[in-house]
Amino acid sequence: MSDIRLFRLTGTRAAEITGSASALEKPLQTLIEANLGPLLAIRFLATEYPTGKVHGGRIDTLGLDENDCPVILEYKRSTGENVINQGLYYLDWLLDHRAEFEQLVRKQLGAQAAEAVDWDAPRLVCIAADFTKFDAHAVKQIGRNIDLVRYRRFGADLLLLELVNAVTADASDSGRPVGAVAPNRSSSRRKVGAVALHGPSHDPKSRPDWLPQLAPETVQLFESLDRYIRSLGDDVQRKDQKKYVAYKRLRNFATAVAQPKAKNIRLFLHLDPANYLIDGQFLRDVGQLGHWGTGALEILLENHEHLKRAAPYLEAAYEGSKGAR
Repeated sequence: MSDIRLFRLTGTRAAEITGSASALEKPLQTLIEANLGPLLAIRFLATEYPTGKVHGGRIDTLGLDENDCPVILEYKRSTGENVINQGLYYLDWLLDHRAEFEQLVRKQLGAQAAEAVDWDAPRLVCIAADFTKFDAHAVKQIGRNIDLVRYRRFGADLLLLELVNAVTADASDSGRPVGAVAPNRSSSRRKVGAVALHGPSHDPKSRPDWLPQLAPETVQLFESLDRYIRSLGDDVQRKDQKKYVAYKRLRNFATAVAQPKAKNIRLFLHLDPANYLIDGQFLRDVGQLGHWGTGALEILLENHEHLKRAAPYLEAAYEGSKGAR
């Protein structure tokens, strides 16, 4: 579906490094599982997890993402394998066995992680050498949280992961994907960049509880922030948590938090604070501090001028979240 080309530059000459993307081998699955954190911001739970005699089969990889959502990873090992349908079958099994999953999380990651599991948006991540246009179309129609990730090897020491397509399901609409036509509604299609603080497009249980309590000027600031972040690329996904809003591609690159009485927005970016001039006010290093959301560099937004000032940092975080590792 896409053409990724990598070149080695020697002086003024460019030589292409040939990539390989044959059927995914078991060693590559093992490599991905050993590096789920840096590659996909997912905490590893289990490999080849059995689903019992009734359902049959084994889930390739089970994990928990940075937003505390359960994740199933399935790998397409041959061109004839329908990894999406297989993953959906296991996703249904997972939703029927929540207690078993939480017990696994408790065993592997501890009681605090088990209590924080968010069942509003379980994810399926399909990894393959390539996908067809029919795969990309199918996941848009299915109405579940599905990421299609294409891999390519370049030599012995380079691995590229590319987010081919991602669909974020609407929890309040029985899994219908965001943007899909919903029956019997006057406003059935949600525009890219639109912010629904109220209304049918966000479940009150998963909507951040601070959004309805913001001052009008802070609501306007958040709407501008949301529009700007989504304008960075059509692969930007928004994930509403109870305490924060996350923006992601393969992984989070920005999260936004607001306290109603503070009349400001705290923006956390996945950037290394050591690369920036920290002033302790507009920019703060929060890498060692606890906070809602994810990211080590904090930006304090109090007005639209601050948002303009934050734009280069947001672009850097977005570009840094690309799948190549």
